[in-house]
Amino acid sequence: KGSDDDKLHEGIVAGLKQMLDQDNELSFRIARDRMKELGEANVRVRLIGRRNNDARRYNLPTSSELAVLVVGDFDQAMGERDILVETKSGLLKRINELNASYLALQYPLLLPYGEDGYREDILFAEGKKTSEDGRKHVSVREYFAYRMHDRDHESATIVSARRLYQQFIVDAYTMVESSRLRYIRFNQKKLRCEIYNGLVDAVLRGDTEPSSRGKRVIVPSSFTRGARNMIQNYQDAMAICRWAGYPDLFITFTCNPKWPEIVRFLEPRNLRLEDRPDIVCRVFRSKLKEMIRDFRTKEIFGKVIA
Repeated sequence: KGSDDDKLHEGIVAGLKQMLDQDNELSFRIARDRMKELGEANVRVRLIGRRNNDARRYNLPTSSELAVLVVGDFDQAMGERDILVETKSGLLKRINELNASYLALQYPLLLPYGEDGYREDILFAEGKKTSEDGRKHVSVREYFAYRMHDRDHESATIVSARRLYQQFIVDAYTMVESSRLRYIRFNQKKLRCEIYNGLVDAVLRGDTEPSSRGKRVIVPSSFTRGARNMIQNYQDAMAICRWAGYPDLFITFTCNPKWPEIVRFLEPRNLRLEDRPDIVCRVFRSKLKEMIRDFRTKEIFGKVIA
């Protein structure tokens, strides 16, 4: 951007267009050109909170942040994305997020040569033929975990894209969750979900009308964003309190953006705190584990019994 934050460098924009035209085999027309032909339409999104849902889970955002609107809910069968691609013949084609060209089409500045993104048939490296659970192919989570790291032999285009990188991470998160739910939906028998199909489970879900009973996709308690996981963790916490008594301490551990590990990484790269949430989370996670280890081994507040 130039001196005025609302204006862009025309030379840089023209150079990016020329680069995409020359080097990106997928970029021959952008959505803006098609929107001009169809005419502009002003669209407004309004989020309305309802009192019939738990405000602690479904409350409206209180600050300005990057978000994504997903059809469905993460503890149910998510709706498929409606992704349309215009072919060179002028026809429209629907693809899903697992298409090898999706990431290159969605993020041409991050993948300027139109290289393939994630696809389901990516094999593990030669040194690792299979995963611990016997899989031969890389999962969505493993693919994005690989792309979200700095490497000496690769350019840091993706991890240095700032706001675009934030959007990339949010998009990756929805793809990972969608992949997990897709696995659950098509492996109900393998997960032995028929044991959940009972009256007790229906009552826990709030299904008091017989007409609401039918064929459902049962999300197991191992899915960490599901309602069943929340209920199980609550019951486990109550069982611990019944055995060991109520907790003596309630400790809140928050992230400090001035931690030297975070500052030492961000300053040489001229990045802000929100530009690398992955680094912030990794530092926070390591310090949290260290604090818990100190509580248990060094007995700072006394002997830990539960």
